[in-house]
Amino acid sequence: MAGGTSAGDWCLIESDPGVFTELIKGFGVKGVQVEELWTLEPESFEKLKPVHGLIFLFKWFPGDEPSGSIVQDNRLDKIFFAKQMKGLTLSNSDVIKQVHNSFSRQQMFEFDSKHTNKDDDVFHFIGYVPIDGRLYELDGLKDGPIDLGPIPTSTDWLDVVRPVIEKRIQKYNEGEIHFNLMAIISDRKMIYQRKLEDLTSQLESGGMETDELQQEINKIHDMIADEESKMNKYKTENTRRKHNYLPLIMELLITLAKEGKLVPLVEKAKEKSFEKKENEKDKGRCVHTERGL
Repeated sequence: MAGGTSAGDWCLIESDPGVFTELIKGFGVKGVQVEELWTLEPESFEKLKPVHGLIFLFKWFPGDEPSGSIVQDNRLDKIFFAKQMKGLTLSNSDVIKQVHNSFSRQQMFEFDSKHTNKDDDVFHFIGYVPIDGRLYELDGLKDGPIDLGPIPTSTDWLDVVRPVIEKRIQKYNEGEIHFNLMAIISDRKMIYQRKLEDLTSQLESGGMETDELQQEINKIHDMIADEESKMNKYKTENTRRKHNYLPLIMELLITLAKEGKLVPLVEKAKEKSFEKKENEKDKGRCVHTERGL
């Protein structure tokens, strides 16, 4: 589901493959996982195929116009979108809301969202998916799916979406790095297990050289182990994300205050912060001097 929602009781979600993988599994989706992409180069997609969709996070600005036409015909019967009746039903699901909000960050104080700084950066998720030979952009801030045009026959849809994302990135100033791209792919462990079953069957039937088959089987076992290790890492990281550390922090602050150590630590932190700022100023002066500015 791309984009946001107008409801105020949905927490912000970190753009992380481990978070999204746990989210979609918590929603009841099976057979897929999420992987992060560090580049738009074709090679980065090859090892992940098949890629079923892309999730793109970017810094949002008012007046961001769609690069295609908003779908308003019977194609909506095949395309899920957040603002449809189906989207409303899902957004009102207690299970989905509970899974989503399990990643909410604990805060020591409540903040009024009406008084946030207007200069604060606003980040937004959108999705890209191929459906029936056409490329669509799913943006929850729009009134419907955005048709980005046909996917030519015998053409990988990723080759079509790549320039679309590149064009969006080029709208920003040079040096802007507030982007993140993730791919929705088939469950790698599931794929490897199917391959392992096939290789084991070949080994038992004597269809290939035994040594060659055994090497391939060992390789698949290693790949399965890597996936299991990665998922265990995701689980550990997500447990830490969800844990409420505030009671520990508050108790630590109270203890330090009782022992008369809190104020000295705060003063020391202020001094370090001041020294850091002064050092940064000095470095800036040196750069200007060297450049003759």
